[in-house]
Amino acid sequence: MIHQYKLGGYNIVLDVCSGSLHVVDDVAYDVIASFEKANRQDAIQEIYKKHGDKATLDEINDCFLQVEELKSSGQLFKEDTFEPMAGQLKEKTSGVVKALCLHVAHVCNLNCSYCFASQGKYHGERAVMSYEVGKRALDFLIENSGTRRNLEVDFFGGEPLMNFDVVKKLVEYARSVEKEKNKNFRFTLTTNGMLIDDDVIEFANKEMSNVVLSLDGRKDVHDKFRVDYKGKGSWETIVPKFQKLVEKRGGKDYYMRGTFTHHNPDFLEDIKTMLDLGFNELSMEPVVCASGDPSELTQEDLPIVLKQYEDLANLMIKRREEGKPFTFYHYMIDLKGGPCIYKRISGCGSGTEYMAVTPWGDLYPCHQFVGEEKYKLGDIWQGVTNKPVQDEFMSCNVYAREDCKDCWAKLYCSGGCAANAYHATGSVKGVYKYGCELFKKRMECAIMVEVSKTVSKD
Repeated sequence: MIHQYKLGGYNIVLDVCSGSLHVVDDVAYDVIASFEKANRQDAIQEIYKKHGDKATLDEINDCFLQVEELKSSGQLFKEDTFEPMAGQLKEKTSGVVKALCLHVAHVCNLNCSYCFASQGKYHGERAVMSYEVGKRALDFLIENSGTRRNLEVDFFGGEPLMNFDVVKKLVEYARSVEKEKNKNFRFTLTTNGMLIDDDVIEFANKEMSNVVLSLDGRKDVHDKFRVDYKGKGSWETIVPKFQKLVEKRGGKDYYMRGTFTHHNPDFLEDIKTMLDLGFNELSMEPVVCASGDPSELTQEDLPIVLKQYEDLANLMIKRREEGKPFTFYHYMIDLKGGPCIYKRISGCGSGTEYMAVTPWGDLYPCHQFVGEEKYKLGDIWQGVTNKPVQDEFMSCNVYAREDCKDCWAKLYCSGGCAANAYHATGSVKGVYKYGCELFKKRMECAIMVEVSKTVSKD
């Protein structure tokens, strides 16, 4: 399977199953597109009519022969032989947990209307995690991590800084047992920023491998949604706090994470605002909300959003050439290495190697399933007791989704997000088609940005 597209002045050909990437001229681009046609001589004549000013008939024929060589070497039109491997990685790591999302606070000091977590309550009662529950969650992770040394824990909410003392105590406990248990904890803090102060900054910069900061970009956009319970916007409060934290952090190991909705499909303007504020590690996520919600992205928004992704790619190239590069999370791609094929086809690991823990110790496949009682896996004392649900996630790979089998992007998205699929279709093995369109455009743009780096060096 191949995928061909033109973007940024490049003719790009991706061989899906080998991962080979080819940047070609107009003649070769059309030769590859016509390569599998039954009558080659007719294809050559058609290409000559179109490109006779660029290549002779003999040169076009030679191009077909070169493509034939690339096919023989497995760099073009490589067959998909990966389906029998689907699920093997999960089988090998069955019962091994490597990461937890600790919901230390099902409370929040903001009242964001688009919040998938129902303003931090996850459709349940407000609650904060006790130290005892958090400690047991860390012990559960250690006990179920097998021989894995590196373990990841995300302090999440609601707003985790509303339970900051427990966060500090849990980190202290984890550090106290690392050597004895031969483990290394990597912590992440996700915060809306309202409670950031010097103590938080010092602690986060000492103990957090990464910090995720919530900012929606332009002040009017941010303050439309990210408001307190009196309806007051939070932009003026959090921006100086974020700037101070990032400065003290040396400008690295953080993400400025925004959400774009139906009200700001022109989200590139929000990214530009973040850049103007001095932030260079950026992420803008499409909103996840119920169908019919006023914030929901519409079909009318789609062409606007797709164009924003293209313009963003061009901005990244321009700023890199000017010596002012920045990172966009969804455009981070390794064309030479990247995830192994097992990881590519097996998916994100939610419900198997990654789980979310509620303030009272229940286990869910990930933070977006918390509150969905039928997806409760068990708890941190008894472990996973709802095996049918875990087995469902165990089998949730790219080949479990019929709509994914013929998609060129399947080895990059690994079948997509199970939570988005569930909320869109009612099944974790469904396909969130709107999200697919966004993902495919992001991948095309990410590849083009990487191609521009290579071409500029030649």
